[in-house]
Amino acid sequence: MATPHRTRTAGRRDGAETKALVRRTALRLFTEQGYEATSLRQIADELGINKASLYYYFDGKEAILRSLFDERGTEAERLVGWLREQPRTPELLATAVLRWVDSFTAEKLQGLRFMSANPLLARTLTGGPGGNRVGAGLNDFVDELTTLLPDPSPQNVLLLRMAVLSINAAVQAAAPTGTGDEVVVAVARRAARAALGEITK
Repeated sequence: MATPHRTRTAGRRDGAETKALVRRTALRLFTEQGYEATSLRQIADELGINKASLYYYFDGKEAILRSLFDERGTEAERLVGWLREQPRTPELLATAVLRWVDSFTAEKLQGLRFMSANPLLARTLTGGPGGNRVGAGLNDFVDELTTLLPDPSPQNVLLLRMAVLSINAAVQAAAPTGTGDEVVVAVARRAARAALGEITK
């Protein structure tokens, strides 16, 4: 049965585009109705393809989630690479933190909400081969940012971590309120700036 969100494939897509569309659709369904309650057939129906076509790209729901985590891990690693290439200016600390916060699209925020609501599943899926690339990449990012601190005291390092994780805190705080994504990101920016301001005092 069709839903208001049903997505019909239009024209020809390459493999990367199709995989991205599968990830987006699956993540929405997992968030809306729960991971266990969502079947591969439902995902295929939403996309307007048959189940066999979906199996060509992913052999199960776990594979879709692992692909999402892998994609986020790649983004975190690229961010570290970008940071290491930048001139060490006084503004770089704030620029880098806000670059991370501003990178959160509606889809990425939905991913954070899903992980917050399913911590055991998230830990299970990131505990296998390859480990938690998102967490490892983010830790590398914070370690690199720590070298930019004028005073890398334990307090300032903790404030830095709070600035980077402001987006996570904003998502969790907004969960019971129904606050829109733009407001969530704006509040995360304000919280990050406040934490960074304490470091530079």
